Amino acid sequence: MSIDHLDVTLLGKEYRVSCTPGSREDLLATVAYLDDKFSELGAKTHSSGEKLAVMTALNIAHEFLQYQRGNGFDMPGVKRRIGLMKARLDGVLAQQEKLF
Repeated sequence: MSIDHLDVTLLGKEYRVSCTPGSREDLLATVAYLDDKFSELGAKTHSSGEKLAVMTALNIAHEFLQYQRGNGFDMPGVKRRIGLMKARLDGVLAQQEKLF
């Protein structure tokens, strides 16, 4: 399995991370999610840097544990629904490509 490198920016700093070609899109979505969380919490707390990173990590971990312990959180079901959405989007995009 080949390993690629991806340069991402979080909190104004650039990081090079390793990923497989198949996980590139997931990693980019994760970076976007984390960047949104940083912005959201930073605006609320006026924190930055390491403090913001730690507070954001605590919030995300708390959310994850809440979902995990919640009433019937179904990770396989979520993954299945995401797969179905991806398949539908791929189908729509394939039709668009035929137009050009």
